[in-house]
Amino acid sequence: MTAAAAPPGHLHDLVLRGGRVLDPETGLDAIADVAVTAGTISAVAPTAPAAPAPAASPQPPWRLAARRTLDVTGLVVAPGFIDLHSHSHTVAGHRLQALDGVTTALELELGLSPVDEAYRQAAAEGRPLNYGFSASWAQARMAAVGGLPHGGGAAAALDHLGNGAWQREATRLQEDALLELLRRDLADGALGIGLIVGYAPRIRPEEYLAVARLAARTAQPTFTHARSLVEQVADTPVDGAEEIARAAGETGVHAHYCHVTSTSRRHTERVLALMDRTRAEGGRVSTEAYPYGAGMTAVGAAFLEPDLLPAAGLDVTDIVLATTGERVRDTARLRELRAADPGALAVLHFLDETDAHDRSFIDRALLHPTTVVGSDAMPLTWTGPAPDPLAWPLPPGAAVTHPRTAGTFSRMLRRYVRELGALDLLDAVGRATLGPARVLESGVPALRHKGRVQVGCDADLVVFDLATVGDRATYADSVRPSVGFAHVLVGGTPVVADGEVVAGALPGRAVRR
Repeated sequence: MTAAAAPPGHLHDLVLRGGRVLDPETGLDAIADVAVTAGTISAVAPTAPAAPAPAASPQPPWRLAARRTLDVTGLVVAPGFIDLHSHSHTVAGHRLQALDGVTTALELELGLSPVDEAYRQAAAEGRPLNYGFSASWAQARMAAVGGLPHGGGAAAALDHLGNGAWQREATRLQEDALLELLRRDLADGALGIGLIVGYAPRIRPEEYLAVARLAARTAQPTFTHARSLVEQVADTPVDGAEEIARAAGETGVHAHYCHVTSTSRRHTERVLALMDRTRAEGGRVSTEAYPYGAGMTAVGAAFLEPDLLPAAGLDVTDIVLATTGERVRDTARLRELRAADPGALAVLHFLDETDAHDRSFIDRALLHPTTVVGSDAMPLTWTGPAPDPLAWPLPPGAAVTHPRTAGTFSRMLRRYVRELGALDLLDAVGRATLGPARVLESGVPALRHKGRVQVGCDADLVVFDLATVGDRATYADSVRPSVGFAHVLVGGTPVVADGEVVAGALPGRAVRR
């Protein structure tokens, strides 16, 4: 148990009294009080001493004194969840994630470029959650290879995702220009490099290695959406999983494998075994997964090319338009949609969540001992005029997204801890907190103060009821918030209090290298 950092009698700003406190790094799982002062955890102390205090004592000497006290008896107090894979960059999107226990939402798979533009916009608008971005290989490539405008945020990236101009093989001069844009982003504080190679699957493997070497030289990770596996596309330039393993072995980069189940699908076990071998041989790799059998992407994505779907074990009818709910009926309709609006978001059902065999692939990825949880939270798509960006709650039917945006972490706790008993609670919390922090912390000192409940760490904290925590968002009602989170603090400031979003609370801070 961590002792109080302040002397007896010190007045803390806030004390969370009597909760079940979890710290994945030290293994703490005990009833304790947690104190917060000036945005930092200032004490973690037992709720009572080994021997009782004298009866005449008006204030027990072990009891932490505070300006404000919250009785959290019967609830769990844990580090706030760190989402390494969130495309949800707005206040409304952050609020959905806050109600799912997230306190730090990082855009690392796609990334954004120029990264300084992304940080400036977020700071100007304000965010409920801590935020950060990797350098976007895709957006840098769109400019250097495709001749497209550089920047414009995630909306521009989605709009151009299906544009073949940026997906073609780069000349040596174009590759040099691409690497220079990424160097600038790293110098501006980018948290590694995001590589969505699955969206430009014919690039030379040598280009991928060059980007990995750049990341390794700056002690930053790569975050890869893998290109197809050889079982899915026989003539792929390189097997997507082998490419990640090779980069880790040859360049020394920390290679993070994004949403391993969504790209590996029924070959997940083979991919996880390869990552295990890579680690055993000294390569630094980490994997991430979410507990759903469907993804979401732009309908113009390269891997949704109709001719490629059968070999990947997919059908056009597995694709559903997000805003309209239209299930694509045939190849002709899919081609029409890709031509008309390649940036339109669509749900791709790659595993049947109602089928026990298919569900086993999702479970194996989430239960693998090295997996961390990442939501792949998606932007909110408005079905009509966008409301005031600070409006809450969202008007009924006003927006659609993927249910993982609102429910990933609650679903993980509900399914794998409470219902199946497949994960110990401390282990489950670690996969959402300490595990993600460790992916970044060697090159990003700020992450050494997150994902932990220890004196001196950031007061990014969640308080939840294990008996009721759970997801409510569905594919038909995708913005329905999760339940069970009583309080969520970001830097000591409540963004959720008594289960409700705190209006006007925008305490999120930038996380930079």
